[in-house]
Amino acid sequence: MDTDRAAPKPGPAELRTRTSVIGRWHRTAVLLVVCVVGGGVLAACSSSSSSSPTNADSGAVLLVGTFQGHAGKYKTIQSAVNAAKSGDWILIAPGDYHETADESGAWTDPSDGDTGGVMITTSGIHLRGMNRSTVIVDGTKAGSPACSSDPSAQNYGAPGSGGQAVGRNGILIWKANNVSVDNMTICNFLGGTGNAGNEIWWNGGDNSGTIGIKGYEGSYLTATSTFFSAQGTAAQQEATAAEYGIFSSNSAGPAAWNQIYASNFNDSGSYVGACHQVCDVTINHAWMEYNALGYSGTNSGGAIVIENSQFDNNQDGLDTNTQIDGDPPAPQNGECPDNGTSPITHTHSCWVFIHNNSHNNNNPNVPEAGEVAAGPIGTGMTLSGGRNDTVMDNSFYDNGAWGFLLVPYPDSGTPSLNQKCSEVGGVEEAGLGCVFDPEGDNLTDNHFSHNGYFGNPSNSDYGQIVFNAGQPQNCFSGNTAPNGSAPANLEQIQPTCRKITTEANTGGPLLDQVLCDSQIIASACPAGSNYPRHTGVVMHPLPSGLPTMSNPCQGVPTNAWCVGGKPV
Repeated sequence: MDTDRAAPKPGPAELRTRTSVIGRWHRTAVLLVVCVVGGGVLAACSSSSSSSPTNADSGAVLLVGTFQGHAGKYKTIQSAVNAAKSGDWILIAPGDYHETADESGAWTDPSDGDTGGVMITTSGIHLRGMNRSTVIVDGTKAGSPACSSDPSAQNYGAPGSGGQAVGRNGILIWKANNVSVDNMTICNFLGGTGNAGNEIWWNGGDNSGTIGIKGYEGSYLTATSTFFSAQGTAAQQEATAAEYGIFSSNSAGPAAWNQIYASNFNDSGSYVGACHQVCDVTINHAWMEYNALGYSGTNSGGAIVIENSQFDNNQDGLDTNTQIDGDPPAPQNGECPDNGTSPITHTHSCWVFIHNNSHNNNNPNVPEAGEVAAGPIGTGMTLSGGRNDTVMDNSFYDNGAWGFLLVPYPDSGTPSLNQKCSEVGGVEEAGLGCVFDPEGDNLTDNHFSHNGYFGNPSNSDYGQIVFNAGQPQNCFSGNTAPNGSAPANLEQIQPTCRKITTEANTGGPLLDQVLCDSQIIASACPAGSNYPRHTGVVMHPLPSGLPTMSNPCQGVPTNAWCVGGKPV
C-alpha cells in the first residue's frame, strides 16, 4: 500500500533484534523438475508428464494378500520386499497392513532415519497397491481398526537408549535407486526421539551430505495421521506427532510425484531437500491441506517443477528456503544445471511453481513443531532466502495475511559439514548469524484475489523483505493484484530480475507484521494487530473420492491378478 514506503526503516541494531526470529522459520522448499540433457540444455519435454522414471514391463511379480479370490504367496509386504530382486513388481491386495520391519532389530539406525515399518534397500523395485484407498500401510498396533485415532492403538516404536520410543517411519526406501511406490494409503507413523514420523521416505542418507538415491517415483499416494496426543506439554504432544507425509532427501532425479495427497502433518505434507541442486523432480497434481506447511524444501534446487496442484487450509501454503545448518549444501538455488535454459521460463531459472492454486491458508490449529510454528499464518506461499526461483501463472486467493512473501532467512545455527557463510552466498551479521536474502526470484503473471483481508498494515497480495544491498534483485511483472504489494508498487520499482540492488528494503511495516504473525516476539506486534491464534489442534478426516489408478496392472507382467494388462 502507498503508506508502506513512507514508514521509517529500523536501524541495524533494531533490525538484528527483531529479525533474528525469521531464521527459525521452517527448513523448507518445494522443487519440481524439468528434463536435463547433455551440454546443460534443458530438453523441451512436457512438464505435465506423469510417466514414471522407473517403469518397466519386465521382472517377476510377487503378490501380497488375496485379490479377487486369488491368494498371493506373501502375507506381509516386507516378506515380499525381502524376496524381490531389482526389476521385480510387488502387487498388494486391499487390506490393512500393520508392518513392523523396524521392530525386527534389522537395518535400524533411528538417528538418520534408517528405520521403517517397510524397509526397501534393493534398487529397482516397483511397489504397487491394487486400490489407493483400500491398500493401507498402517502404523497403529496390529488388530486395531484402520488408521485408528484411539490413543491405545498407537505404536511409538522401539525404546531408544534413554528408554523413550524412537518413533516410526512408514515405507522407508534406504539408498535404493529407481524405486517406485504407487496407489496406496500410509497412515499413523508417529514421531519420537529418532528421525521418524514420516509416512513414506526416499532417504538417500539423511545428514550425510551426499546423494544416496538416483531416480524415484510415487503416484496415487495418500499420507495422513489421525492421531495427535493430548498428553503432556505442547512440546511433548508435538514430539510424537507425524512430521512429513511424502518425503525425499539426499536423492537426485529423474523423479516424479503425481496424484499425491497429504494432511495433518506438523512439518509439511510433502518435502524435497538436500539434493545438491540436482533434484530433477516434477510434482504434479498434488493436494496438500491441514499441515503446518503444505510443501517445504531446504536447499533443494536446480530443475524442479511444481504444477497443477492445490495448497489449502494449511498454516502457510508452502515454503522453500536456504539454510546453512540443515540439509546441506546451501543455498536453495533454482538456477538451471550447467547453465541450461528452462523450456518453461525460457530463462536460467529451472525451479518453477506454475498452474497451482494456493488458497485459504489461514489455519492456526494444525499440528506445528519447531521452526515451522513460526511460519506466517494466512500466507499462500513463502520463499525464504531462495534464489533464482520462478513463480508464474498461479492463483493465490483467500489468504488473510499475504498471498505470497519473499523474506530473508537468517540462520544462527551451527553450519552443517563445516560450510562457510560467505562461500555459500550468505552475509554474516552480528546477532543474526548467516543471512540469506531472496535473490533473483521472479513473480510473474499470477492472479491474486481477496488476500490480505486480516487488514493489518502491509497485509496485501504480495510482499518482499531484503536485508542487504549489492545482491541480484527479485522482479515482479504482469501480476493481477488488486490488494497491492508491500512495499507498494513493486512492479514499477523492480520490473527487471538480477539487477544489483543499491539498498535494503524491509517493506515499511511489513517486517513488524511478519514478526507479529510468526508469534515469536510478542513485542513485535503493533497495537491493534489481528492474526488468528492457535486454540487447539484439530485433525481432519481424509476427503472422499481421491482418485485411484484406473488400471493398476498397467505395465505389469502377466500374473494371477493381471491378465492381458488388466485386473482379473
